[in-house]
Amino acid sequence: MNTTQLECFMEVANCLNFSRAAQRLNITQPAVSHQINTLENELGVKLFQRTSKSVRLTQEGYLFIQYAGEILKLSQSSMARMKESSQDAPHRMVIGCRNVAELRLLLPALERLRVTQPEVLPVLRLIPFDAMENLLEEGTIQLMFSFRNSAMAKAHYVELCHCPIKCICAPSHPLAAYESVTIEQLRSSGRIAVCRPPSCPPDLFAIQTQAVGGRATSQILFCDNHEAIFPLVAAGYGFALVPDYPHTRMPELRYLTIEQVEPLSFGAVCFPQKSGTIIRRFLELLKACAREHDLNSEQQKRD
Repeated sequence: MNTTQLECFMEVANCLNFSRAAQRLNITQPAVSHQINTLENELGVKLFQRTSKSVRLTQEGYLFIQYAGEILKLSQSSMARMKESSQDAPHRMVIGCRNVAELRLLLPALERLRVTQPEVLPVLRLIPFDAMENLLEEGTIQLMFSFRNSAMAKAHYVELCHCPIKCICAPSHPLAAYESVTIEQLRSSGRIAVCRPPSCPPDLFAIQTQAVGGRATSQILFCDNHEAIFPLVAAGYGFALVPDYPHTRMPELRYLTIEQVEPLSFGAVCFPQKSGTIIRRFLELLKACAREHDLNSEQQKRD
């Protein structure tokens, strides 16, 4: 038994005419007859007495009207409730991040998203870099961040900024006396904290390797992820090279320019055909926030 059979039964019961019921239901008369015959076979009773001139409800047909009406009302009510529920449910946007810095990078855009699209609920996931691309491709996450040279070739890359690579150190570190440093200078500046691949993007790893130079392993602090570097540097154990993402600086650290090291193109990566309008709109927010950060940085330099 299904709702199509019940709808046909109720319409024939109201019209007592198969052709007229078919017209009201916008289907053919044989289709109505087929639905009624199937329903009668499933119930094991005759619901209508048919002659060449008339159609009448049987006693069982009269009894069944009440049940059929209640079932249809319940079905319609359930469908309406489910539709309302789906409309009220938030649209989820899943973003994968490799480190806390990328999470902080999202904050200005997320604040605007909450105001402009309150129906969208962001879900943020910290994921190892080597697992991120597979999750993006299979649709488990809808957006990730990457440097251009490390981005998936078949995915869509949207540049957000040119991200400088900075040398960070504690205010008490000897390097803190400088505004800028050279790679040669870093090779003889004591311990360096480094992040291992795959947590360290290839572009950053290449620059980091230049700064390591011929150091003894006792002068290298190996870290498994980006987050582990900052407390070591803040505590004065050494310096490190990190991407200077917008909105993510730690005030307790000094950020030094590295001479002759070009900024890296940094952006968002997605599959637009899988992501839909929510991700496309969020990309616009990310780009707007990145532009404002660049303008503010330029203004601060002039001031």
